[in-house]
Amino acid sequence: MKGKKVVDILLVEDDPGDVELTREGFAEGKLLVNLHTVDDGIKALRFLRCEEPYADAVRPDIILLDLNLPRMDGREALKEIKGDARLRSIPVVVLTTSEADIDICKCYDLGASCYISKPVGFDAFLKVVQSLEEFWFTVVKMPPKD
Repeated sequence: MKGKKVVDILLVEDDPGDVELTREGFAEGKLLVNLHTVDDGIKALRFLRCEEPYADAVRPDIILLDLNLPRMDGREALKEIKGDARLRSIPVVVLTTSEADIDICKCYDLGASCYISKPVGFDAFLKVVQSLEEFWFTVVKMPPKD
């Protein structure tokens, strides 16, 4: 993997199939992605705050957040992330099945960096993941990690 830029991404997703699709999409990309995964909002906040069992967690360059999660859903997690001065500069991309206007508006109100509805189908999903990589790590200027 010599010459590839290394990035850390936190994927907050409870569907194992979507986790695997995301992993495959990044594996085919231009970057070396360390994909860290958790399956609910509580674990996401523990990871981001380096709380047990994630005491050695790295600060991600970006967060991919599903909305429909057990225990603490993505809306609540987004509110907590953007309400925390230490975490709010991390871009949060909502990647979810919901296409509801109320969810889209709520997520932007809470500080989401962008909102993407998960496409149906393997090839379309991979294309979205690869587009995310291209946009966020080639086009966008990211804040430095603290």
